[in-house]
Amino acid sequence: MGVFAKSCTTCVLLASLSISACTSTSSTTSSSPVDALQLTSSSAPLSGGGALQVVKELPAPQDTQNGNEQPLSPNDVLEVNVFQVDNLNRTVQVDAGGQISLPLIGTVTAAGKTVRQLEQEIETAYGVNYLQSPDVSVYIKESIGQRITVDGEVTKAGIFPVSSNSSLIDAVALAGGFNAVGDAKKVFVYRNIGTNTLVANYDVEQIRAGKSRNPRIYGGDKIVVFASKSKIAMNNLKDALGVASSAARLAVVPGL
Repeated sequence: MGVFAKSCTTCVLLASLSISACTSTSSTTSSSPVDALQLTSSSAPLSGGGALQVVKELPAPQDTQNGNEQPLSPNDVLEVNVFQVDNLNRTVQVDAGGQISLPLIGTVTAAGKTVRQLEQEIETAYGVNYLQSPDVSVYIKESIGQRITVDGEVTKAGIFPVSSNSSLIDAVALAGGFNAVGDAKKVFVYRNIGTNTLVANYDVEQIRAGKSRNPRIYGGDKIVVFASKSKIAMNNLKDALGVASSAARLAVVPGL
């Protein structure tokens, strides 16, 4: 009977701690703006103009060609190589006006063009008066426009460089994955399209399982991982059980 009573007391303690943890979580964890937006409507005005719109899938940025390549931006650092003409090779930075300066041909507008477009323009410029069938390669060494922000419940939030074919899974990996309360089902990607900001919710568990498409990530995207309420409740429960267990051990120490 004593064992039975003790067992029942433990069950009641677990139940009460669980309810307390859930109550504590719901009172301290507010709904995110995206959660609220999904409950009310598919869009909401932004203070700076435009609107925040919830979409199922994010379109590619407007300044990409069929979603394949982003244009160069001011402050990007480029390496320009002319095949078999080493004295024309240069590492240059796109200036605030979007231009670069190269030997013989002078200034060339780079911002707003893709790497391939810039290569072709430089080849044409050198081919007019200086070289016969020039072969020019342009490489991006540093790209301001090719950076993303990863925030929320990840191991290391921050700003990270991305390549031209980075995916959402790659972005999560750059941030060290989810932390203890991060919810793989609540990964929101924000993207500026014109004056509007579009946001879509992706389930990384489904993506990893091969059940959903792994979306491409573009420079300028912001990825936010929200917390799992159930994980927070479980952590609160574990903490509460730890406190209760410590108190029980102290109670049996003689003299206390």
